Amino acid sequence: MAARKIITTQVAIVGAGPAGLMLSHLLAQAGVESTVIEIRSRQEISETVRAGILEHGTVNMLVDSGVSDRVLREGDRHDGIELRFNGESHRIDFKDLVGESVWLYPQTDVFMDLAARREADGGDVRYSVTDTTVHDIEGKPKIWFTDADGTEYELQADFVAGADGSRSHCRFQIPEAHRKWYFHEYPFAWFGILAEAPRSSDELIYANSANGFALISQRTETVQRMYFQCDPNEDVNNWSEERIWDAFRSRVNGNGFELKEGPVIDKMVLKFRSFVHTPMRHGKLFLAGDAAHTVPPTGAKGLNLAIHDVKVLFEGLDSFYKTGSSALLDSYSDRALERVWKAQQFSYWMTSMLHTPADADDFSRARQLGELNSVVSSRHGKVYLAEAYTCLLYTSRCV
Repeated sequence: MAARKIITTQVAIVGAGPAGLMLSHLLAQAGVESTVIEIRSRQEISETVRAGILEHGTVNMLVDSGVSDRVLREGDRHDGIELRFNGESHRIDFKDLVGESVWLYPQTDVFMDLAARREADGGDVRYSVTDTTVHDIEGKPKIWFTDADGTEYELQADFVAGADGSRSHCRFQIPEAHRKWYFHEYPFAWFGILAEAPRSSDELIYANSANGFALISQRTETVQRMYFQCDPNEDVNNWSEERIWDAFRSRVNGNGFELKEGPVIDKMVLKFRSFVHTPMRHGKLFLAGDAAHTVPPTGAKGLNLAIHDVKVLFEGLDSFYKTGSSALLDSYSDRALERVWKAQQFSYWMTSMLHTPADADDFSRARQLGELNSVVSSRHGKVYLAEAYTCLLYTSRCV
């Protein structure tokens, strides 16, 4: 058996999604070497359709760090959302309430922008690797992997960043005695579709009804992304187009508003949960993004949290290599988790307020409507939602 080829770098990054590539990009700008390894192919990641609402801070990082300004040219700026219940719409005007906006820009496009930037800059990003194992995170870290051409490597680094997603290998390298996992399982999922139809609204509609939740989003002028609440074990094959549109109509239509419908070109069931791994650092290993936490998509926080993790981790690594001080690295987990738990709270609140449990009784339903009315009838209630959604609630920790 041939000896493994040795590669040395300063920061080894496991995972070439938006979090891993953004960290590599920021490190390169600061003159810090990194190598990124990823088990998926570049094409596979670029073809995985993922929705995306970007907070203003995430957009600023993409543009100001020189990744790309395509989000400003091709993304859709949204200055608000609609909460719809009892057949009536109530607009949450972000611009009026907090002076900020969000951008509808698919996560797939964020990846493509970052991948193109790292390629243009000559970044060391290796896709389609196999047999990845992480070793010696409390000493001199190294990662064993097999490249796409079958060559076996040992990647030696000062630090390892585990940005390898919700099925993270890296998180399991933290000894069980030194980690704690927090879970919350939700009793519902989202039935998602892509439909060939014109837009029903220029902004997202979050609809609550006795029949369940629905989210009306957009993709292009002719293709739309929409979701409705369903059982986590639902089989998409049991749903005809007519049944799908009946489900949407029963949740959204009314008082003069009707969805614009069309052929369904894709359908899926999206399960979700709340998860937090603590701490987010052990030895020379740092977790970021979905490797450390996941949130339900209702609050539009997942990608934004990952980018915030990267910002905090980059600040620590940059400080270490410039000054020799590990102070910011040592505080990484606490600093990142402060915002993670705020986002978990917001996401849980939005999810529980807007979804209708299958076993909800009359009191639960009436209480839920009272909560929604409390939000839309109070400027302070609307300001809280707008701040949390656009990230102003986390000003001291916002990217």
